[in-house]
Amino acid sequence: MMSFASRCLPVLVFSLLLSACQTAPVPYQAPVDESIATMRLLDQDLAAGRLDQAEERLNTLQQRNSTDTRLESYQRQLADAYMAQGTAALQGGNLDKATQSLAKARSLMPHAPALTSGLDDAIANARRRQIDRAERQRQQASAEEAERQEQLRQQQLLAARQAAGLQAEQAAATRTPVARQPQRAQLIDPRAASSVINLPMLDSQDNDALRNLMDYVARDVVAYNCSVRIEVRQAKDFPWVAALLSARVKRLDPGFSPSMIQSLKPDQPPRLVLTPAR
Repeated sequence: MMSFASRCLPVLVFSLLLSACQTAPVPYQAPVDESIATMRLLDQDLAAGRLDQAEERLNTLQQRNSTDTRLESYQRQLADAYMAQGTAALQGGNLDKATQSLAKARSLMPHAPALTSGLDDAIANARRRQIDRAERQRQQASAEEAERQEQLRQQQLLAARQAAGLQAEQAAATRTPVARQPQRAQLIDPRAASSVINLPMLDSQDNDALRNLMDYVARDVVAYNCSVRIEVRQAKDFPWVAALLSARVKRLDPGFSPSMIQSLKPDQPPRLVLTPAR
């Protein structure tokens, strides 16, 4: 009788042969050149605008094989990309970015200065315009500051003159009190409810005329016990007019205290409204 192993051996051999026939052959893969792979990545970086990465890859390729003529084309493409980047930055007003991009393009194409001259001139012109604009702004600011200082000086001079005039009025009131004038109206109509006295000299800053007018106003105020409404364009004019009038009233009657009301009316000529007591 044939043994069990002898009967199974042919079956085992057939199974192994069948399994070998069904296994798919492994295709041959040629090794990929590392420079080719880097160039593909370089193309992708250029297309996506990743210029810094593209420059790093180009430097790597040049270090591996500086005599590879294909690298000259990539060098020109990268220089053109930097030029386009610089032009866009210039149009956007970013001169620093435009200058940096121009420097990159020059370093890539040092033997072709004509390629970068157009952008170089455009950046230079933009910087001159920027400097001129800054200088005009500085001059304008300086002129405005000078005008502000002059206005301040004029205001200080006017305040000083008003203060000096007020001191003189007060000093005169204490030195030479004037007797109360007889009841004869100077400027007002005593029969009217109120009388208006215009102050055009306040607008023209004619202080001498204003002082002369206050002499007559004070006489009517004291003689007819008038309350006074001072209507002025600017708030600073009220204390000046009030001080002039008060000084003259005190000279006429040291014990008389006139009632004065301020009324600010910028669009109306300055005036006094005198209302006699009834």
